[in-house]
Amino acid sequence: MSTATLERPADTTMGFKEIQAFLHAEARALDDREWDTWLGFYHKDCPFWMPAWDDFDTLTEDPANEMSLMYYPNKQGIEDRVFRIKTDRSSATSLPEPRTNHYISGIEVLARDGSEIRLRFNWHTLSYRYAKTDQHWGTSFYTIDTSGPRPLITDKKVILKNDHIHHVIDIYHI
Repeated sequence: MSTATLERPADTTMGFKEIQAFLHAEARALDDREWDTWLGFYHKDCPFWMPAWDDFDTLTEDPANEMSLMYYPNKQGIEDRVFRIKTDRSSATSLPEPRTNHYISGIEVLARDGSEIRLRFNWHTLSYRYAKTDQHWGTSFYTIDTSGPRPLITDKKVILKNDHIHHVIDIYHI
């Protein structure tokens, strides 16, 4: 689904089915490797953070001063990662790119404040590459701004629950 399909009048309240469709469309863009479409889900100031688990099985709390599995302070960092994937300009780029399937469940609306919606949901991603299937799962927390012609993610925090991984984890794995 292209981001154009998600456009709607700015004064329309985003219901649960629209939220669900939005999350599934973002996941589908990753699965289909539609990088530009996927980037269209993000606000220019959106931080994208995956904290690490410390030695005491506690998540880190400060991406500037503690270890993170992934951290981009805004969309520019996400765009740079996508550029590197698309142009093979990264030692971490997986070639061939893995085939993925994202599954989303347990969507909860945590809060609504005007045009801002805070969400929590669980995810499970299967990834296939070199005749081997890997899986990753966790919980994501999004803040979505619905004030414009289409919803945009303004904050993304991803908790990877199975963090003992045997290869580099990338944006398409989560």
